[in-house]
Amino acid sequence: MSAQFFTKLSKNYIEILEDNEYYDVTIEVGEDPNVKIFRAHMIILCQRSPFLRRMLTSNKKNNDDVLVHIKLSNILPETFQIILRYLYGGIFSSNGHDTSDIFKVLVAADGLLLQELVDFLQKFLIENKTEWLEQHFEFTHRTSFQYNNLSILQQYCTDLMAKSPEKIFKSLDFTSLPEKSLISLIIRDDLQMKEIEVWDYVLKWGLAQYQDQTLISDPDTWTDDNFKILKNILQNCLPSIRFFSLSSKEFLHKVRPYKSLFKQEYYEKLLNSYMDPDSEPSDDILLPRNLKFDGIIDSEIVNLYFVSIISRWIDKVDINNKFGHLRELYLPYKFDLLLRGSKDGFSPNKFHELCNYKPNTVTFIKVDGTGEILGGHNPSIWQTNVKLSKPYSFIFSFNENELKVPILSHLKSMDKVLNYSVFDGPSFGSDLKLSVLYYSRRRDYDPVTDAFNYNICKQENYEKKIRDTEDEFVVKDYEVFQIIKK
Repeated sequence: MSAQFFTKLSKNYIEILEDNEYYDVTIEVGEDPNVKIFRAHMIILCQRSPFLRRMLTSNKKNNDDVLVHIKLSNILPETFQIILRYLYGGIFSSNGHDTSDIFKVLVAADGLLLQELVDFLQKFLIENKTEWLEQHFEFTHRTSFQYNNLSILQQYCTDLMAKSPEKIFKSLDFTSLPEKSLISLIIRDDLQMKEIEVWDYVLKWGLAQYQDQTLISDPDTWTDDNFKILKNILQNCLPSIRFFSLSSKEFLHKVRPYKSLFKQEYYEKLLNSYMDPDSEPSDDILLPRNLKFDGIIDSEIVNLYFVSIISRWIDKVDINNKFGHLRELYLPYKFDLLLRGSKDGFSPNKFHELCNYKPNTVTFIKVDGTGEILGGHNPSIWQTNVKLSKPYSFIFSFNENELKVPILSHLKSMDKVLNYSVFDGPSFGSDLKLSVLYYSRRRDYDPVTDAFNYNICKQENYEKKIRDTEDEFVVKDYEVFQIIKK
């Protein structure tokens, strides 16, 4: 048996801190005129702070006096008082302290290598003081990237910028961003900015780092040396920009004038992709960012680029351009969510309850473990136990992790009719079907709770196979949307 009495122990150590006897260290904290001398105990400070251990050990070796004296001029006395209570009693209380005081404690704790307190305060600020952090975002961001141990706060700032980039990209101090901070932002898949905007801002940042402030932004006036210097400044940023996501017009006017910034081989690949839209991009290029425009779609499975592909197929726009979907977005429709499996369930009953009699729907199915996205467009309606024709219906597949050409497969014949069973979810014949296995179709079958357990893609009524295998697959999630013209 063991018992722990930490509360009493903490109280006793706080009493030691407040006692004027037995101390062997004095600490001069602050700068004139705000300076205060604290009395403390070397054994406690050395055990609790690696920074103070090094400082006190070094000072003692060079000082024959019994009493050791050190200075901490970069910490305010009131801040150090809070830290001492943590060092002695393991106590931190935000009561009576405003958020700026807590932030000062965080910075001081980082300097003293108090990682436990640093991690706690970062989480405390993010969970309880988000309004203050956003109001003082410039200060919060700049400070967090000045210190290597404030990684939690750095991640918070980067997340916030990715979701709301105007908080930093349109601020006056954008060009003063450290390179590390800029890269941590532009490398993100979820940065909510058009790629041409990212490129414009990175160029602006690079020009601001250029030592020759007389250099104008017109590249037609630049010398080879100008390009060479700017290329060196941007060398770590360029790989994070998704140039293959730009439109041909954007490439012509915004990238081509700066071709000397790129390695020749990379630029030739980029140029070829615009000269020949059917040329397959290399495997090392970055996929388009996961942009989210309000009012278009609320999906956990696909991003706007996949939505753009589906919209092009529906309207038969530029359908023969294999990789056009990687560039300009085509978004004439609003996708209204009817069902999400992870929220509404995976039973046939729930599918028919939420989706029957809704015309013009698209289904997205995420296959577990493969990265595949399967789906189909039904311009007609879903209706249980009724045979319906499916004019202009198509099914498709693509991989969310690869740049392979998506597979589009149209219905072979417009006179094909399909039977929608009570045991089926979204079903495009055997070519794509979510269903309940036949032997489960028994008297005790519960359409409310029984989930899809027989999911297949076996080519029959559509022109192409959309999977390389006819093996059954497991559904990780699926969504059904009704498409409405904007």
